[in-house]
Amino acid sequence: MNDNKALEGLVVADFSQGVAGPYSGMMLAQAGATVNKIEPHDGDWARTLGTAYGDHCAHSVVVNLGKKSIAIDLKSEDGLKLAKKMASEADIVLESFRPGVMKKFGLDYDSVKKENEKVIYLSVTGFGQEGPYSDRPVTDSAIQGYSGWMSITRDDNGLPMKCGMVVIDFLTGMFAYQSILKAIISRSVKGKGTYIDCSLMQAAAAFQSAKIVEHHLEGGEPSKLYVPAATMETSDGYIGIAVMREAHYASLCNVLGRPDLIDHEDYNSREKRLKNEAPLMIELREVFLKKTTAEWSALLNEAGIIHSPIHSYSDYLQDEQAKAVSSYQWVQQDGVGQIPLPRIPGFDGFEEGSKGAYSPHVGENSAEVLQSIGLSSTEIEALLASGAVK
Repeated sequence: MNDNKALEGLVVADFSQGVAGPYSGMMLAQAGATVNKIEPHDGDWARTLGTAYGDHCAHSVVVNLGKKSIAIDLKSEDGLKLAKKMASEADIVLESFRPGVMKKFGLDYDSVKKENEKVIYLSVTGFGQEGPYSDRPVTDSAIQGYSGWMSITRDDNGLPMKCGMVVIDFLTGMFAYQSILKAIISRSVKGKGTYIDCSLMQAAAAFQSAKIVEHHLEGGEPSKLYVPAATMETSDGYIGIAVMREAHYASLCNVLGRPDLIDHEDYNSREKRLKNEAPLMIELREVFLKKTTAEWSALLNEAGIIHSPIHSYSDYLQDEQAKAVSSYQWVQQDGVGQIPLPRIPGFDGFEEGSKGAYSPHVGENSAEVLQSIGLSSTEIEALLASGAVK
């Protein structure tokens, strides 16, 4: 467990909305930075992703843990003036609007840099700052399709499948976080700030680098790494198997009671199994239907064959291994209830009652944030009264 708050003392002005930008800001907060989330009076739109619990949803809780929320009306003169002050005094600025939006407010990198030369400024977009698609609205699923992600996972009819979560958003947030850390190190050495352009398109491509290279080298039809590697239906659920070596294949055949498949002329080598995958899988799937997932798991485990029951999240939360390594902690979130928060690798687990394990409501910390940047009680009251700040 690492309780070193390496970024303590750094201040982040987080204008970003959605998932990718806020997720990078959340990790900065977990590492000790003070992250002031600047959102409109009705809140970051990510607060509406899925079932609402007051002004929160599951996504907004996770991506805003450890932050302080201040609700500012950027269209008001006083609100915009305040936002510019916060950006000019921050060590790091985060934004996730379409190219040109922040410039209209005078909050783009070039404008902020004039007052804050050493600022580290992150922009998260769908396709990047330039090019014919730069102004297109983007969702995670759109990038899954555009980047080739969906082309490598298909159903039995060949239909490209979308991942069941906003995976590219979270990946982009992680790439953004590591880019910010690199920039912090560079600034400590060279004394200069920097601009970081982090797009969902590029994050998706970078994450799929090996598959893209493989696709090119193998003429657009890359072979599978090994067979059998698949999800098998059992009598009461599903189990995933991954048989990489000849000895493992032989063991699997013996566990299934099909030793005849070991030396079968169509399946007795990796190359033959790749070529004849379809008929082999018919043989194997028929046998897996005869026992429960738990029964097969016990047999496969005893034989040393790589596998895993296909868990639901409920199964995962109840699993003895997840509990043994404190993979998650239960914490109380105001207005939402008790929730399980998975521990981020390299960070402490979320501790009930700690600031890092709490996600703020819209504008919950407005007065506190204003006080922290030097405003007087009179000034704060005036901003709240005018509606510039909620």
